[in-house]
Amino acid sequence: MTTPRLLDLAARSLGGSVMHADDESFGEKENLVLDAPAVVAPGRFGHKGELVDGWETRRRRGAPGHDRALVRLGAPGVVRSVDIDTTGFTGNFPTHARVEGCGLDGHPSVAELQAPEVEWEMLAPWVSLRGDDHHVVPVSSPTRVTHVRLSMRPDGGIARLRVHGRALPDPRTLDGLTVDLAARELGGLVEASSDDFYTRASVLNRPDLARSMGEGWETRRRRDDGHDWVVLRLAAAARPEMVEIDTSYFVLNASAEVELWGAHRETAPEPQSPEWFPVLPRLRLQPDTRHRFRVPPGAEMTHVRLDAFPDGGISRVRLPGRVVGPGRRLLGLRWLNALPVGQLRAVLADAGIQAVAPLLAARPLTEHPTGTGGLGSVVPELSDAESARLLALVAGPRG
Repeated sequence: MTTPRLLDLAARSLGGSVMHADDESFGEKENLVLDAPAVVAPGRFGHKGELVDGWETRRRRGAPGHDRALVRLGAPGVVRSVDIDTTGFTGNFPTHARVEGCGLDGHPSVAELQAPEVEWEMLAPWVSLRGDDHHVVPVSSPTRVTHVRLSMRPDGGIARLRVHGRALPDPRTLDGLTVDLAARELGGLVEASSDDFYTRASVLNRPDLARSMGEGWETRRRRDDGHDWVVLRLAAAARPEMVEIDTSYFVLNASAEVELWGAHRETAPEPQSPEWFPVLPRLRLQPDTRHRFRVPPGAEMTHVRLDAFPDGGISRVRLPGRVVGPGRRLLGLRWLNALPVGQLRAVLADAGIQAVAPLLAARPLTEHPTGTGGLGSVVPELSDAESARLLALVAGPRG
């Protein structure tokens, strides 16, 4: 299979927001996280100068310091790369930029994010910028972040900030709920597809509804006896209780039938691998329709493969289900291991766990063969009560 696609964790469509900027005299800070590429349309002027599709500050004129913007990620997660995009800025781009990240519980305000005790981790150190270009910087940090801080010096314009990575939800927010296991904001991801000729399959798990055929997945017309397919990674190992196949706006070229397959692996099998097991038999679809099919009880899965016959015309795919049992434990361990130190301290304090230092030293915690997490033996300094509380964090209220 191809290299798995990453998610823009800061995207406005996920709820990403630019909470604050030191200055935005010429270009609004909110432009940084817009989903659409920056539009270059020179020659349009307002009362403050040329209208730009990006964040642009005034000239500092030698004033000390640099300009910064605070971004709340739409989906907290582990960052793999950032793209500092200066499209359209040719004589007014900053010379350098950097990106830092932090992790905080709840919904912190700008003042709370700017407090001196907040621990910001360097994700991408100062990088030299070019005008009208993309600057993709790999990120090696294993830490889960909820907010990023973009700094530029000395001043100028940046069109977009893309924060590519893997979403990692707080598993406590999923307990007791039925959620869309394919949802982007929870870590679901379209990893691969057979054909993206007209529109990419990555739109299938967008959080919104399609507003036209152009916002769905459409493949070229097949002239053979094959079929198209798409592989989605679920937010956690789980068993979907239902699948929704939405063909809205595909009036004349919707897929005619679909089949659903599952797999339980760290990485998805090849599309034709025998490791895929059947989840739903071939089912007929109607054009311009939201279909809902119940999924019979069965094994947990980490990935699903949707086969579309004969070719693809589908707007959205939803997979409602619950994250429980082994899948909840593995998600809890990933989350606990990836929390920044400051946020981990706060989480443990809220749970009534005092032995913070030995637990920090024991990370990364790993799954125990019995499924209990083996937490008492891994962190012997924990009391029985603290071990139970830690297990509830990792595995959910009922362990």
